Amino acid sequence: MNKIAILFGGSGYIGTNLIKHFISLNRFDKYIIADIKKPKEIFQNNKVSFVNVDVREDINIGLEPFEKGESWIFNLAAIHREPGHDYKEYFDTNVPGAKNINDFARISGLQNMFFTSSIAPYGKSLEQRTEKSMIYPETAYGISKALAEKIHQKWLSENTERRLVIVRPSVIFGPKDPGNVYRMIRALKKGSFILPNGGDIIKGYGYVYGLVESILFTMDKKENLIVYNYAESELIPLKEMVSIVKKELNYNRPTVKMGVNVLAFIAFFIQIGSKLFGFKSDIHPTRVKKAGFPTNIKSQYLIDNGFVFRYNFLNALRHWKELAPEDFN
Repeated sequence: MNKIAILFGGSGYIGTNLIKHFISLNRFDKYIIADIKKPKEIFQNNKVSFVNVDVREDINIGLEPFEKGESWIFNLAAIHREPGHDYKEYFDTNVPGAKNINDFARISGLQNMFFTSSIAPYGKSLEQRTEKSMIYPETAYGISKALAEKIHQKWLSENTERRLVIVRPSVIFGPKDPGNVYRMIRALKKGSFILPNGGDIIKGYGYVYGLVESILFTMDKKENLIVYNYAESELIPLKEMVSIVKKELNYNRPTVKMGVNVLAFIAFFIQIGSKLFGFKSDIHPTRVKKAGFPTNIKSQYLIDNGFVFRYNFLNALRHWKELAPEDFN
């Protein structure tokens, strides 16, 4: 019988990178991308299929006989952009999505589940957070992810043959992802990046190839429940990240330093101006305030279990340049 992988939200950035890695290792016999949109990545492989699925609704995917012990469900589906959605939207997707995926797992008999949560449930803290730290979610996104974790753990508790792996990733970056790290790099190139509070804070980050390797690593463990953080080890302060980018990419424009409160004040008026005059701006008070708060995350589980972190920030940047030099043009 076939080993199958069903990836809810598999059209997204993590999902497409994960499938490519699985295919390169011949990990599964069949991959089903279950999403509300088709992936931008075109998989020239007859092992990959797409089904239109909205996790907010009951899930019905017809499956051929499969190897239960070696097949996996991946819950990658989420409303996650902050800001960008109404408060209730995070709960309307992330919470019922977990419940509906659980129900599908019960009906189909799939025994292994991997859930991408977030570091958002930890909330704001000046202290380093490990997997043993208490969670204090403060945002709709963080609360909804914490609830989804508990919902999946309820599914796990119903049967001793089930396995659940939960990853709490920090900001993930890499080739073709226009996220926070890439926005920082583009701004440094233009000379428009402003270093909040001098850049002494630690902002957790994870290279997508390292995250994918950690997923494989934890899937091959035997524990019924694994909850682990993913951030590179060791993390460096934001100002060091800026220095590495400027040196490695030969960016010479000056970087302005400014307090977060002043930045948020400026961002507030920029947002008002963008609405009045109809221009688009990534500068938002909420995003500015997030930039000024530390997210010092330690991947203690991976460290304790001998995972090899191959991508510090410099190595990740060089690997990214090698794979997709056009991202830096």
